[in-house]
Amino acid sequence: MSPVVSDTVADLARMPSVRAALEWFRKERAWINDQHLKVCRVAAPTFLEEKRAAYLQERFREQGWDSWIDRAGNVVAVLPGRRTADPTVAVTAHMDTVLAPRVPEDISISAQDGSFRGPGVGDNGAGLAGLLALARAWNEYPDLFDGSALAPMLVANVGEEGEGNLSGMRFLCRAHPTRPKSFLILDGPATDHITCRALGSRRFEVIVTGPGGHSWSDHGAGNAVHAISRVITGFTELVPRVQTPRSSFNFGLIQGGTSINSIPVEARTKVDLRSEDPSMMDRMAVLLQSAVDRAVDAENAGTTSRVSARVKEIGSRPGGEVAQDAPIMDSIRAVDQYLGIRSQLDCSSTDANIPLSLGIPAISIGAGGSAGGAHTPGEWFHPEGRELGLRRVLLTLGLLLSRP
Repeated sequence: MSPVVSDTVADLARMPSVRAALEWFRKERAWINDQHLKVCRVAAPTFLEEKRAAYLQERFREQGWDSWIDRAGNVVAVLPGRRTADPTVAVTAHMDTVLAPRVPEDISISAQDGSFRGPGVGDNGAGLAGLLALARAWNEYPDLFDGSALAPMLVANVGEEGEGNLSGMRFLCRAHPTRPKSFLILDGPATDHITCRALGSRRFEVIVTGPGGHSWSDHGAGNAVHAISRVITGFTELVPRVQTPRSSFNFGLIQGGTSINSIPVEARTKVDLRSEDPSMMDRMAVLLQSAVDRAVDAENAGTTSRVSARVKEIGSRPGGEVAQDAPIMDSIRAVDQYLGIRSQLDCSSTDANIPLSLGIPAISIGAGGSAGGAHTPGEWFHPEGRELGLRRVLLTLGLLLSRP
């Protein structure tokens, strides 16, 4: 790590406006918590982020930022007077959630420990609250990082979860008029990690169709649900559960059939394949097709009518990584050293996958606090320690803005 960068962190933290903003995160805990709860109460399941996007656009404008919703559905905010063509550093947080509150009251505060409860409060309510805190801190102290070579751009993006296929980040990196020089991505809470390697993934849907019929009078016909079951069992027998390099597979959704006494006409399953090695992921895709072929042959053996199957790729997240000596890595390490944070480098699947695959420096970090139960109805977030994460974000951003 360059000692010049480390000295710059201390210099930044001593600047009157920066020092005041760092303290503001502590003083305004109640306001940040309130914003966190309010944004989580606006449902935003993947592909249905419009209401949350409109809500966030208004919040950014209230804090004096120019804000708009781009063609992908992302909410973009820039400081007044900045042109969209100005080079920027993007601070992003995805809006969409795997589960969504049915009513606002599904997002609540625990009377026992003050934690937030409900879908998306950690993933990614923590990141969105971080964006809103940055926006207001800048509004309170408008001379933050004045004279920097680059400008900040805040983005609440769509399409990170489920089958969103990172659509919002793809647009930002490939088609947006403002092409960020680097990305600081806020995903979830905590300060214990720096995601600097992108875990690649491929997602497939297997669809089996057959003649259907009555469970008694047509017994012996090919059964689409039985065939899908054979696919899953066959694949799990072909692929070892423990692999080197680390890889994973998950059949996360099974659908099919109309009634208990009907032979299903159609059945389908969706599978997520991941690996630190792209060639291993491709190998698993080949094994999936092999499992499908075997399952169809087995189901059709001796049947009076046959099933057929097809495999459709429904998503792909490319891998990549940032160089360990890149300025963005020097910056986050220097900030962590200054703040006394002990963090570990990790490999994960986040919005950072897209910029990293295109050679754009990017890291994904938490926005502070602690959380658990992500992607489940029991998700929780505790705001204690949030200000440390927000200080980390602000100082890292300050260093990145100073580098043309």
